[in-house]
Amino acid sequence: MKIAVEGCCHGELDKIYETIEYLEQKEGVKVDLLLCCGDFQAVRNEGDLKCMAVPAKYRTMQTFYKYYSGEKAAPVLTIFIGGNHEASNHLQELPYGGWVAPNIYYLGYAGVIRYKGIRIGGLSGIFKSRDYRKGHHEFPPYNPETLRSAYHIRNIEVFKLKQIQMPIDIFMSHDWPRGIYYYGSTKELLRKKKFLRQEVESNSLGSPAAEELLAHLQPSYWFSAHLHVKFAAIMQHPPKGKSAPHVTKFLSLDKCLPHREFLQIVDIPERPGSSEGLEYDPEWLAILKATNTLQRTTPHPWNPPENNGLHERWDFSASEAAMMQVVEDLSGDLGIPDNFSLTVPSYNPNKPHPQATPSYNTNPQTTELCAKLGLTDIYAQVGRGEDEVARVQGSTGGEDDDDEDEDSLGSTDEPSEYPTDTSGLSGSFNPDEITIEDEWEEEELKAEVKGDELFDAKAGEIHTPSRMVLPEPKCGVSPPPLPDLMNLPPPSHSTPGSGDDEDVTAARILKRTSIESGDAGSRGPTPRIKRRNQVIYTAAEDDECEG
Repeated sequence: MKIAVEGCCHGELDKIYETIEYLEQKEGVKVDLLLCCGDFQAVRNEGDLKCMAVPAKYRTMQTFYKYYSGEKAAPVLTIFIGGNHEASNHLQELPYGGWVAPNIYYLGYAGVIRYKGIRIGGLSGIFKSRDYRKGHHEFPPYNPETLRSAYHIRNIEVFKLKQIQMPIDIFMSHDWPRGIYYYGSTKELLRKKKFLRQEVESNSLGSPAAEELLAHLQPSYWFSAHLHVKFAAIMQHPPKGKSAPHVTKFLSLDKCLPHREFLQIVDIPERPGSSEGLEYDPEWLAILKATNTLQRTTPHPWNPPENNGLHERWDFSASEAAMMQVVEDLSGDLGIPDNFSLTVPSYNPNKPHPQATPSYNTNPQTTELCAKLGLTDIYAQVGRGEDEVARVQGSTGGEDDDDEDEDSLGSTDEPSEYPTDTSGLSGSFNPDEITIEDEWEEEELKAEVKGDELFDAKAGEIHTPSRMVLPEPKCGVSPPPLPDLMNLPPPSHSTPGSGDDEDVTAARILKRTSIESGDAGSRGPTPRIKRRNQVIYTAAEDDECEG
């Protein structure tokens, strides 16, 4: 199975799908699935634009609305997580995930689903310690604070994911797990993004919550975005008990711009006898049912239950009986129904409504799932307490908060449960933005956009970036010899020039080989990554690509 992985989408669905189509034609392959690692920007109309935390000059409709309205159809099944540039009122309709358009599926605040037997999990948003312990209390119209806190990760979602006991094949997060940069070519990363040096050296870059999940889940693959740079790493986890150590291949990709490495194709074996469509994951749904009463919709801090003598229950992992009950609740059918429906009118370029206000709607998909499983629609719950929430939030549609991040307004910092976390102490102008708007503009000026064609098929004008570089696994223990997959040749390029032989020999380039044979259901050797040529595209209206 060939899976295309994309970094920050920024609403550029047309360009992403056209890039995939070009690669399919050029290399004679068929992409089965597209994974987008956040900043998807599922903007349906002008009201949604006002619920997206970007400067006003970047509030453009882009192309998602065409897929939402049915004007276009997604040519490949697409699964995405949320980032920090989203139409939050739209995604809040689907706290447990759902279709945002035909063939385009959102994983929710956190989620795990199956596709052709592959377990795919994800965590939406970015980490910010001041909001981590709060409930999902945000509700449109947002004020400058809630416009941003709406996409901040909450501890309840991390707690749910930590109940997972069964192996995960692929996991997605928008921001990086903290510390993952030590398992790849750190020098090359800092050469590309010099302004990250202080955070890397202090180990404060990235999400401590994602770091915790990486250690717990130990997926075969972990894909991220957010930092607008391609970076690969291999992390070998310490062995658990007598089991062999697991290896996670990490890959972060760039944003969708010309001459940028924003797309990668990964080969992963399908599970024999698996269903063709998207399926619910019984373990995950059982965890959602078990933790339903723990959810909060207030801004008051909350801590998950622990085994400290103060809680009757702290283990919410799914038993076999609980998973069987989920199957029974769904009448034996784990297939995710194709039950997408429009909940607000779509943008009409012939009849624009620039004065449209942010909308609040419950989503029939969420209502149906909650009815089947006995879950709480937390967005509807917040809606029923709209007056109380409004008094806390104020009422603004985010019209005038152009370039400033107002995260500090009206919020009292709580001590972080992560000792080295500094996300709540940032004094930067825009602490949610790793790449500031000045760099967005700089990159736009660099991108030479000519002609009306998406691709120039002349071989001499196709931009082929350097091969993917993967370092040797790093681990605090002496690992046993790895399988043949990890017996990689020495690097030929893309390794930072240095007189330090140790740093140079630490990099390895993954071979372009066929899919690995063996028991696809095991946690044995991880599938191989096959590098595809990336191309530049040229379009007439690329001047407003977002960062």
